[in-house]
Amino acid sequence: MERRDAFLKFSLSQKEIKVGGPTPELKEGEQLLRKTQSLCPECYRLLPAIIFEREGKAWIRRICPEHGEIEELYWGDADLLRKAFKYEVPPRRIKIHEVGYDHPCPFSCGLCPMHLNYTALVNLVATNRCDLSCWYCFFYAERAGFVYEPSLEQIRRMLSVPRKQYPHGGLALQITGGEPLLRDDLVDIVRIAKELEYTHIQLNTNGLRFIGKDGMELSRSLRESGVNTIYLSFDAVSPINFKNHWEVPYILEVFRKTDVTSVVLVPTVIRNWNTSELGDIIKFAAENIDVIRGVNFQPISITGRVPRSERMRYRITIPDTISLIEEETDGEIPRDAWYPVPVASIFASFLEAFTGRPYLQMRNHPACGMATYVYVERHNGKVVGFKPITEFIDVAGLLDYLKEKTEELRRGGNRYLVGLKVLYGLRKFIHNEKLPEGLKLWNLLYNIFIRHDYGVLGVFHYKFLFLGMMHFMDLYNYDVQRVMRCNIHYVVPDGRIVPFCAFNVLSDLYRDSIQKQYSVPLEKWIELKGKDTVGDAIKYKRDVKKLESGEIYRRTYASFMDSWRK
Repeated sequence: MERRDAFLKFSLSQKEIKVGGPTPELKEGEQLLRKTQSLCPECYRLLPAIIFEREGKAWIRRICPEHGEIEELYWGDADLLRKAFKYEVPPRRIKIHEVGYDHPCPFSCGLCPMHLNYTALVNLVATNRCDLSCWYCFFYAERAGFVYEPSLEQIRRMLSVPRKQYPHGGLALQITGGEPLLRDDLVDIVRIAKELEYTHIQLNTNGLRFIGKDGMELSRSLRESGVNTIYLSFDAVSPINFKNHWEVPYILEVFRKTDVTSVVLVPTVIRNWNTSELGDIIKFAAENIDVIRGVNFQPISITGRVPRSERMRYRITIPDTISLIEEETDGEIPRDAWYPVPVASIFASFLEAFTGRPYLQMRNHPACGMATYVYVERHNGKVVGFKPITEFIDVAGLLDYLKEKTEELRRGGNRYLVGLKVLYGLRKFIHNEKLPEGLKLWNLLYNIFIRHDYGVLGVFHYKFLFLGMMHFMDLYNYDVQRVMRCNIHYVVPDGRIVPFCAFNVLSDLYRDSIQKQYSVPLEKWIELKGKDTVGDAIKYKRDVKKLESGEIYRRTYASFMDSWRK
């Protein structure tokens, strides 16, 4: 409570910021990778920090004058981090600011003039009520002691703020919680977003409400009102996935019947819990590729005060996750197949230079995430393997080529001549002899780069499975350079836009204090809405035997049951 009380004082007085400490030094056998700033997890003092390599891993270190040296694993593979840094791109500062630069980053969110990235994804917390109580969750109503559920009028005002970033940002929205499906007016929220011209709307959910008596109609209504993608929690294939293991087969069946065909599985990855099932999760997605478009792994963010021994027990980084995927897919999806998020900016920069139109630039910090695409191989309708896109495209060569042609255009090169060069040049980066049968990859790339037909991206996504991962920070591995480049931003009722790793990590200043200000105490909520709308009354209860006896359940998990029943 000492740290929480001290920071609540800061959030009220705006005078309790502590800045500075000794610069950490390298020790024997260590190699400097980068200098940055970080925080003391005890007192939030802003400190100089170094990211360095030791024994093949990357670590972050800072020294607090009050609490001593703090060191934490940053990335589990220093060489992979170097690869990520290779694709770092210059920042593009936003032009619209909701707050001034009153305090050093990350104490002036948001967004302040120091922020280095437009909003790629707007996060709207629709409610902090939830029908689950997961032990590793950021927050939910019972834990917070209040219900945060902004009105439709507040939501309209909140969602209007990022739209001022057009044409660079503020076009994609994620509705999250808590559990958004607990809101009876969720469809109205989606309609508001469509009225404000959000071009992509995704719903972050555990999906449990889709198998209720009104689940089919709910799914259909959300799709028809404008939801593009379902971000579905899915932590494991086996029953250790206590969230929704038994329900997911039936949820997917509802999606099939209501034409919901863009689902992304979102596993929280926790070492020594579900890390033996990463390969199975990918295979499960591939077996259901008619509705599932990808998997977005999220290594756990360790919030709160956690002893070092416990942190190392659960801590897993992006390279660790990638290595386990390689191992569990028998090398079919290797570590070399993964590239950092800023790679997307290389494609966007070329299109921007070629067309003269602005494109959203994913200029994130290279350590924020990595991704790849894999082609799903089948035999007699069954998944038999994976081919990463790097197996038949020279991705590194293509990226260098696009950067070269982007510079040529910026120097005044003739766009039609450059277009012809690219049209011809794309062929040399495709290994036709390794292409899966029937895959006309050059035609897809031609339509994207030359004809600007982005509808063919849908064709691409129906042939390939997207695999990504985003490691959100916590107080122990906090890197201020990362939060300055964040492009996943929360909107809040007071009109601010707050980066993800400030909102949830510095929860005393941002998430909890803001939401409490605009909340209703639990007791008052029960008085207004009834005791059946919160707490134990809304917690999900399942009949395991009934769910396991269903033909849909047995068919969906047929390929995996032997492994978890051993």
